[in-house]
Amino acid sequence: MKKVLIVDDSRTILSLLKSEFDEIDEIEAIYASTYKEAMHKFRDNSDIKVALLDINLPDAPNGEVISLANSHNIPAVVLTGTINKKIRETIEKKDILAYILKDSPKSMKLAVKLIQRALRNYDTTVMVVDDSELYRKLLSEFLTRININVITACNGQEALDVLKNSDEHISMVLTDFEMPNMDGMELTIKIREEYDKNQLGIIALSTVEDKNVIDNFLKFGANDFINKPFNKNEVITRINSNLELLDLFTQITDMANKDYMTGAYNRRYFFDSGNAIFAKVKRKKLSLAVAMLDIDNFKKINDTYGHDIGDIAIKEIKKVLDNNLRSSDLVSRFGGEEFCIILEDISLENTEKLFEKIRKSFEDNIIEINETKLRYTVSFGIAYGMLDSLDEMVSLSDQALYVSKKSGRNQVTIKETG
Repeated sequence: MKKVLIVDDSRTILSLLKSEFDEIDEIEAIYASTYKEAMHKFRDNSDIKVALLDINLPDAPNGEVISLANSHNIPAVVLTGTINKKIRETIEKKDILAYILKDSPKSMKLAVKLIQRALRNYDTTVMVVDDSELYRKLLSEFLTRININVITACNGQEALDVLKNSDEHISMVLTDFEMPNMDGMELTIKIREEYDKNQLGIIALSTVEDKNVIDNFLKFGANDFINKPFNKNEVITRINSNLELLDLFTQITDMANKDYMTGAYNRRYFFDSGNAIFAKVKRKKLSLAVAMLDIDNFKKINDTYGHDIGDIAIKEIKKVLDNNLRSSDLVSRFGGEEFCIILEDISLENTEKLFEKIRKSFEDNIIEINETKLRYTVSFGIAYGMLDSLDEMVSLSDQALYVSKKSGRNQVTIKETG
């Protein structure tokens, strides 16, 4: 979990924020009500990722707590009860992500969303494309300050090469217009041949004031346009807004493709994506591993502990698999306590080792829920090799799973196709 420090002297505000953050599993919220307490929290928690700060505290009435966060290189979202000239001047002198007027419960929800965006930045990569070393450095500093990972390129062709060869997932490209070899307009057109707007964002930047240039950039696929010269706040605001839109597209896609309870892909997506993987592997005349997983004696878990605990047991499946599988491996919840996994580019020997390791991970795993300690085992059935269709591979893995169940459970059975 990522740590967030919340500092506010109002018990009501802290209570509202606590109710919001308690609903978010991936965030550990730490609370303070004074500048002095905040100092101790920063000292005792070196891994705080972002802060939500009241600008006016009893022992720090002029935004000193923001400077404190800045001194620890912690990005901050600021809460303020009022907005006037003095407060604006104070805020403008500080290094902050955004400020929120705390005038309603809705504003607290907005503050939490901004914190979540700031945390996602740690896992976000943006590519800056500009032939000017000065602008590359300036934009990189802006992005690094809000904890976005940065890759740079000097022109459009270099940027395309990076997109093609980089192992990192690049969420956005900031590109200048006028560059040698390939300008920003042609780069935008080339990128849109491979990536939709909801997959990879593009923000164009230029000193050109010709409205046709701006119109063409947007027509050919840019998500946004920023005129040079620009200021830091404008760039940060535009980038965060566009990243938020990309996240929204991702959420909508996930709602269609993923199981709501576990976050694993659903059965429909499994066969849509899995058939593409199957065709690629078959074309290359390689082998594929298709594994079926099922919780042993799952009915007993539901009967003994109730369906709420049963749901937690199912959610744990995805967590254990994520800790052991590659990001390229396709994990799907087929229904109930049954999951199916596709692995390409893996040998039979490594398949045996991997799933024995995963089986042991489940065997040793203890889930603590209040005063209840839950342990359970799983059985695996794996089809390894290549058949005429993915459906046949799934059917063979199901047969192997049946063997594991009949042989005593808590086992891995592999059936080779050859």
